[in-house]
Amino acid sequence: MTERFALIHNPRSRRNGKDDGTFRNSAARLLGPLFVRPSGREHVLDAVAELARREVRTIAIDGGDGTVSEVMSAIYRHYPADALPALAVLPSGNTNLIASDVGFGLRGMAALDRLGALARDDGLRRATVRREVLAVRWSDPDRPAALGMFHGAAAFTRGVGIAHRPAIDRFSHDIAVGVAIASSIGRLAFRSTRRKWLGGNRITLAVGNEAARTQDCFLFLATTLHCLPRRMWPFAPRTAAEGMSYLNVAAFPPRLAAATWSLLRGRSPDWLDDCPAYERGQTDRLALRIGEDFVLDGEIFDSGPDGQTFLSAGPAFDFIRGTA
Repeated sequence: MTERFALIHNPRSRRNGKDDGTFRNSAARLLGPLFVRPSGREHVLDAVAELARREVRTIAIDGGDGTVSEVMSAIYRHYPADALPALAVLPSGNTNLIASDVGFGLRGMAALDRLGALARDDGLRRATVRREVLAVRWSDPDRPAALGMFHGAAAFTRGVGIAHRPAIDRFSHDIAVGVAIASSIGRLAFRSTRRKWLGGNRITLAVGNEAARTQDCFLFLATTLHCLPRRMWPFAPRTAAEGMSYLNVAAFPPRLAAATWSLLRGRSPDWLDDCPAYERGQTDRLALRIGEDFVLDGEIFDSGPDGQTFLSAGPAFDFIRGTA
């Protein structure tokens, strides 16, 4: 018996834009109505609602982090909480942090052939890894939750804004991020912009059951991923499989260049662990009030009229490995 799987293919993703038609024609022949090429966010919602109605238990997502986030958010809205589909993430976007941790390992025709072979052998769930995702909710109860796996605010939001500029965005992601980081660091060399960037944003943060505290924050990050590309890991070493890792860097942090050099290489010197300006830990929930936009999986979101958002770990998805 052949298993069913659907494929949601973002034609606007950077690497998918190079398809000459071979992939989409092959996918359409193999999957028929279970091959979806959404034209926008509303189409994603409608497509996932239809897959839920059909009780499709496996969904492949061909796109970048933003596409994966959109699909997971739609799944959360339309699938029963106890019947979430397994996901196969094919890295085809501008940012692919999720795929670096829980990706299928293949893309394009190689991925389609492998998925087809696994389906024919009833082996789509033969090799999976389970991960909690990061859910963002607003104080407005009518606003649907957004699901993702990497959240950033304060200086991170400004850095992503630089990376999205047309002059930079036309490059590959690695170059774009490098230029964005270089531009951000360059702004610290000038007194007028240095104080503005290092002064950060006024935030109110509550970690787990702790009381909320207000401070000026230079950089805030949170993730449910277990690894990042090129061994980067600005968070503390994980002590549990579940929960969110978070990093909260206070305004005007000491030894910023040394800390950045260590964290981007996944190192954790003793002085950094002892410095209160670099708060790192794990938790299952965070409450963050910030009067600015934030970033979730490469996409910029507003924090709502009151600036209040709530981050939590979960639900958990099974991610399919294609090269295991």
